[in-house]
Amino acid sequence: MNSSTSSPSAADWGVLLLRVSLGILFLAHSIVLKLITYGAGGTAQFFVGVGLPGWLAYVTIVWELVGGVLLVLGIQTRLVSLILSPILLGALFFVHLANGWVFTNTNGGWEYPAYLFVLCMAQALLGDGPYALSPSRPLGELFGQGPRVQTAR
Repeated sequence: MNSSTSSPSAADWGVLLLRVSLGILFLAHSIVLKLITYGAGGTAQFFVGVGLPGWLAYVTIVWELVGGVLLVLGIQTRLVSLILSPILLGALFFVHLANGWVFTNTNGGWEYPAYLFVLCMAQALLGDGPYALSPSRPLGELFGQGPRVQTAR
């Protein structure tokens, strides 16, 4: 949230909207698509069918579920967004890239996972927005650069 005001700005609300909607999307993708529609076993079979190990399906289901909850609640949003990104890149390169651009193509095109990857990157850059339960660490700290300390000349 903007430190110069006590109430969220329009930009703050935009970041919150991105965070919550991205979290809900990951929850729905995990629960509705993978668990309810295909089942965990069916999802594992699909992973094997595209050349991935079956156990990775279970990891993906759990991480989409946990990551979605963490995003909605605003718990370490930057880190969560970065950790969810390989799932989207895997979907892009292992499943959808050969199917063409439009997601309505047979077996789904690649624009949807590519767009979701961009949204995760935007969320990682923007941070939490207001009402985050555990605000993110700065990006520099996530990449081992630590806080900047100015020295006197």
